[in-house]
Amino acid sequence: MGYRVAVVGATGNVGREMLQTLSERAFPVDEVVALASERSAGKEVSFGDHDILRVRPLDDFDFKGFDIALFSPGAKVSAIHAPRAAKTGCVVIDNTSEFRMDPDVPLVVPEVNPEAIAEHTKRNIIANPNCSTIQMVLALKPLHDAAKIRRVVVSTYQSVSGAGKDAMDELFRQTRGIFVNDAIVPEQFTKQIAFNVIPHIDVFMDDGATKEEWKMAVETRKILDRDIKVTATCVRVPVFVGHGEAVNVEFANDLSVEQARGLMRAMPGLAVVDHRADGGYVTPVECAGDNTTYVSRLRKDVTVKHGLSFWVVSDNLRKGAALNAVQIAEHLLGVQPIEPAYEEEDDDEIVMRVTVDN
Repeated sequence: MGYRVAVVGATGNVGREMLQTLSERAFPVDEVVALASERSAGKEVSFGDHDILRVRPLDDFDFKGFDIALFSPGAKVSAIHAPRAAKTGCVVIDNTSEFRMDPDVPLVVPEVNPEAIAEHTKRNIIANPNCSTIQMVLALKPLHDAAKIRRVVVSTYQSVSGAGKDAMDELFRQTRGIFVNDAIVPEQFTKQIAFNVIPHIDVFMDDGATKEEWKMAVETRKILDRDIKVTATCVRVPVFVGHGEAVNVEFANDLSVEQARGLMRAMPGLAVVDHRADGGYVTPVECAGDNTTYVSRLRKDVTVKHGLSFWVVSDNLRKGAALNAVQIAEHLLGVQPIEPAYEEEDDDEIVMRVTVDN
């Protein structure tokens, strides 16, 4: 049996990845429709290696008869069109921030809280968490189950693709411009992004945190445990794809490095590459285009009674957005995906692969 699927925001970074991911995982479709704004109507986008879809306008599209709509058009657009699609009986999986903290909308990472998917019937909408939250809770879940997390301190190193295609273009232009002595004019970011880091993602809030930092805290609590304390510092870095995070965790109970390593290795979607030697860790460049989230630099934090620190990286357009949304659809419909073969490799094989390939 095939399904009818609509991809909203199909011309954006995440929308294109959604189409690619649906194809890669052989999601059973009878029909796929690419939707975007009126100005993008008529453009062509790829669905897999061979099919080309002509983009249709979102504003007057009728979702009746469609099973799933994967949304990533921006929060303001989702606020208008996601409820409209949901009312027709189409289940919306929304990648924007619009519905994440709605108490009637489940916020889901399928490896972490798949049971929450059943709650979607209240509004017929399921929310995808923030990209930086997804990779962190994927790594935290097995640790929390074993030793109960009290507090998380995280610093992010987030790639420009998280801010969209125009942000990626700005990094490219500025990098090239520096070498030819062109003037650097920030447009997508508040300061120069090339050869720089910017401790500012999303708007500032009254308490001095940015909204991205707030998202990581409240989303982690909604997904994992409302009693977990989270403080985040979110930083944009001059990397095209792939977010890195330095995570420090304090537990209620003892958990050794060896126990944590074993628990993380057993977690679906997570791989531990932790060789305490030059190059024995994974960086954003190496995880780009990969469905796996990687943990490295796992070590004891001796400044607290029960503490660990680690480094986690993931492709923010894949597991941080498109892949997570498609996995939600698979869980909802009972679809068995085609999984990449490398997910069964051990950490020695993985570190050799990412080193050689890059």
